[in-house]
Amino acid sequence: MNLKFLIIAIAFLFQHKNDTSDTLERKHPSRAEVLSCIQKVNYYWQSNHTKPGWAFWDVAAYHTGNMTAYKLTHNESYKAYSQKWAEKNQWMGATSSNKAEWKYNYGETNKHVLFGDWQVCFQTYIDLYNLDKIKNPKKIARAREVMEYQMSTAQNDYWWWADGLYMVMPVMVKMYHITGNSQYLDKMADYFAYANSIMYDSIEKIYYRDAKYIYPKHKSINGKKDFWARGNGWVIAALAKVLEDLPAGDKNRRAYEEKFLGLAETIKNLQQEEGYWTRSMMDPQHAPGPETSGTAFFTFGLLWGMNNGYLDKAAYWPTIQKAWNYLTKTAVQPDGKIGYVQPIGERAIPGQVVNKDSTAGFGVGAFLLAATEMYKFLEKK
Repeated sequence: MNLKFLIIAIAFLFQHKNDTSDTLERKHPSRAEVLSCIQKVNYYWQSNHTKPGWAFWDVAAYHTGNMTAYKLTHNESYKAYSQKWAEKNQWMGATSSNKAEWKYNYGETNKHVLFGDWQVCFQTYIDLYNLDKIKNPKKIARAREVMEYQMSTAQNDYWWWADGLYMVMPVMVKMYHITGNSQYLDKMADYFAYANSIMYDSIEKIYYRDAKYIYPKHKSINGKKDFWARGNGWVIAALAKVLEDLPAGDKNRRAYEEKFLGLAETIKNLQQEEGYWTRSMMDPQHAPGPETSGTAFFTFGLLWGMNNGYLDKAAYWPTIQKAWNYLTKTAVQPDGKIGYVQPIGERAIPGQVVNKDSTAGFGVGAFLLAATEMYKFLEKK
């Protein structure tokens, strides 16, 4: 190769690199666009759901996203909306006062106090408590009573389904910061280790929804491993929230980081070209088509990882960009409604209809998490 040709080739490659970089930069949304989307989506949800719901997970998960949006926007109507909901539920989850009857198997009764789906509400109660200039202990009294009773038991199998990690892990870190009680962190690690022992696939670096779905006992319609998107969305969002708040020197931090990094890589490799993740992540034919709740949680988790130095921008931005395009151009409807949210369930269901009219509060909450993290990313640029 002569020198002249080599110089031309190097110049071309350098220009192509710059062009690619410039194109990538131009495809970032603006902060104003992201903020407008947050406002539109949250206004639609709140104006169409004016009555506070119960404290169970499907409603409580929305409020975790709403409070994240409040911390970004300082829109007092967001805070007031969650405050009204917390007051309606008396700052409690399941309401039984008889500890002898408290349960943690699946249940929607007032006896299922130790079931994590009744504990995710504590995340928002704690956030509201922390926002008080004069702290009102009533806001966290039930959270403290429940979690400290739970930690006093010998059981470590409280988190037997993937969703439970999102429901409760952030509660325990938040309560540690309020109380200074290191048992919250120690027990969280113990419960997390149990969860990994029954539903983590160490080869694929991803989670089954629970022990019922472990391969080969359970398979997708094409005989593949069946990893549920929203279930893994709960997990990566939980790990992001925990790592955000966990003390830097916590002895178990590396265990959470390893799971986060492995899960992020697997998620990246299973994205569909259109930007979403199918409900059965390794078998798109099992339940084809877009799904928003898992996609939004993944977008949040990956953005958080990129924003906090865990994930490389060059490797992960194309994934995030495609997911964001799906969320804002397909999932968000013109009026602000979030569509394509798989209904309440625990698995990818062949033949289940999920369309632009399919919505739910937990899907909106997931979108708000993703959008606020996108705004943070753009602030750092």
